[in-house]
Amino acid sequence: MNMRTHWPVLPIAAGLACGLLTGCGTSGDGSGTEGHRVVMGMSDDVLATDPASGYDPGSWLLFNNVFQSLLSFPKGGTLPEPELAKSCKFTDTRATVFKCELKDGLKFSNGDSLTSEDVKFSFDRMLKINDPGGPAVMFPSLGKVETPDARTVVFRLTVPDATFPSKVASGAGSVVDHRQYPADRLRGDHKAVGSGPYTLDSFDKGQAVFSLNSHYKGTAETKNAGVTLKFFHGNQTTLKKALLDGSVDIAYRGLSARDIDDIDKQDGTQGIDVVEGSSAEVQHLVFNMKDPVAGKLGVRKAMAYLIDRDALMRDVYKNTATPLYSIIPAGIVGHNTAFFDTYGERPSRAKAARALRADGITGKVTLTLWSTPTRYGPGTDAELKALAAQLNASGLFDADVKSVAFDQYEKDIAAGKYGVYVKGWVPDYPDADNFTAPFFGKGNVLDNHYDNSRITRTLIPATAAQSDRTSTDSSFAELQDIVAEQVPVLPVWQGKQYAVVRDGVYGLEYCLDASTVFRFWELSKS
Repeated sequence: MNMRTHWPVLPIAAGLACGLLTGCGTSGDGSGTEGHRVVMGMSDDVLATDPASGYDPGSWLLFNNVFQSLLSFPKGGTLPEPELAKSCKFTDTRATVFKCELKDGLKFSNGDSLTSEDVKFSFDRMLKINDPGGPAVMFPSLGKVETPDARTVVFRLTVPDATFPSKVASGAGSVVDHRQYPADRLRGDHKAVGSGPYTLDSFDKGQAVFSLNSHYKGTAETKNAGVTLKFFHGNQTTLKKALLDGSVDIAYRGLSARDIDDIDKQDGTQGIDVVEGSSAEVQHLVFNMKDPVAGKLGVRKAMAYLIDRDALMRDVYKNTATPLYSIIPAGIVGHNTAFFDTYGERPSRAKAARALRADGITGKVTLTLWSTPTRYGPGTDAELKALAAQLNASGLFDADVKSVAFDQYEKDIAAGKYGVYVKGWVPDYPDADNFTAPFFGKGNVLDNHYDNSRITRTLIPATAAQSDRTSTDSSFAELQDIVAEQVPVLPVWQGKQYAVVRDGVYGLEYCLDASTVFRFWELSKS
């Protein structure tokens, strides 16, 4: 997920567990004990309330609570389990036919019945609209959706894709009411009709208000009377003030690393605590392979030799992130440390100079690092300035930093105007495929004109066809080693998730895990 940031990332289990096939997880009717309404502040914006459009962390937070998918990720887990479905499974050995049987008596929040027709409508609609800011890009292998009866859905894939269940379990698999959504265009009224544990009562620039869905039938057991989500639009100072004065109970996604560090050091003396969780959010420097400077392998390798990730984590991020040494983060099956193995942990001016000389470069390299101020984390500009200082301290570079508002930033990248720029990534689903397939080949999300046929034609298709995800290790290792050798991207950090909460608010530990699902229903307030 194109950006949408302490502690050890939970290991990702391998294979497709029994829960996917028969629903081994906890069942429930959503009738948990109602408590108090919880108020949460967030600096991220929610860019969409229509699942055919939203492909950002804020929007998926809304989708995961208002809508249901056939499958879902349980708290603390990364293997999809039945949600709307009673069972789901591949019915062939090639992982090209995926069949789901729906539960009985499903309804949307408005009381409309939910059947296989709605599931087919939702996927067909998303693909037909194909919104540039939407999740249709996740389903290139989906050929057609069939509905033999009201409770059966069959997905026929054009190529094997063992990760398809995880894609279905993400926000991209949200099911909408076919009576309430136009089939060929987005809904534009900021309203939503889903079957998830919450209804969206209202949505405007300042806040979104959620209440309990009395028709919900699924695995979530709600522990509050509703959630009010206040938007701070990147204003960290105002978000911190709201937390301190008690106008919000939780601050999520948006406090600066320094603020989190300061609050953590107070050790709860202000009635506020820091809750830490795992994350697979990553950030990279991206190189435009057609740029006359960044397109030179010697320049990219020299930067890989000079970057001091530990210093960036210490000085800029106050250890709220960890150094990243590959495009697949730690905790995800298939991860290796290709950049650590190739370029070392500590900077080496001598090796950087040799890399430049090997490419015929003898003078200082003049370079601009392009940034955008908040989209990829509030510390991004400071990080790139520190990185430019590291490069310049070597005497081999003359680097500066320019920061551009995100809308213009995206347009300039697409137009090929930048040589080196920053990109963040929050996974759609916790599998190595989601950190590789979107990044390489024609039309990749990085827009850096890098294409390696070994990666795109052999390694990615081969891994996608393997239902035993542990058996993909060797292919993903080769892929990561190729990236470390050719350096189309330079991994910088892997995030740690934080929420800062006032005393008497509980359940955050179940909202901050590698699945990236923020579960409103786990929150409670005394």
